[in-house]
Amino acid sequence: MFELILNVLLFLFFGWASFTHVLEAAVPVKVLKNPYALNPDVWPKAIILLLEICLLINIVQIIRKNRGKPDFTLGAFLKKIPVFFTSKLFLGMVILTVSSFILEPLGFIVTAILVLFAYGKLLGAKKMGNLLIASVLITFVLYIVFSGMLSVNLPRGTIGFLRNFALMLEGGVQAIKNLFKGGSKETTEAVEAGVALLTNVRLMLG
Repeated sequence: MFELILNVLLFLFFGWASFTHVLEAAVPVKVLKNPYALNPDVWPKAIILLLEICLLINIVQIIRKNRGKPDFTLGAFLKKIPVFFTSKLFLGMVILTVSSFILEPLGFIVTAILVLFAYGKLLGAKKMGNLLIASVLITFVLYIVFSGMLSVNLPRGTIGFLRNFALMLEGGVQAIKNLFKGGSKETTEAVEAGVALLTNVRLMLG
């Protein structure tokens, strides 16, 4: 019963998120003017649609598999609630919930590293150094794929030095993409963001 309730709640949550929280940032003017450019909400909505389909299939399978079983009741579910709050599944949900609140101020890069590290720890990873390195590498691979290859605008963060770091990476990626186009604007922006980042770090350190 718990699995069924969880799948239904996830289905409702993803549907709500798709219509209210997929695209909150302003779309760049160059994207709006380009008839061949994909809006930033295309990929998140496509992923959510696939998740919704998978959840519906899973809900039907759960009902067919457990129909008529004595533990497939609301009463049996209520008895298992205390156990659920100490499970890894619940802790994983807590991690994702916290990440949704820190994504805007900290930005994608820091949030992704923290989430991957926390999940690795939750799943039993013991070597913290290796886990941290893996979290950083995976985050940068995801960043390159979505920001560089798919041109998806990822949250930069609102904290000064974190935002400058994200801008510096974006400028670097764009500069590499435009090496054979003769573009220099992105390179200049990357350098400016790098200088601002170093200045902020120096001020923080006194």
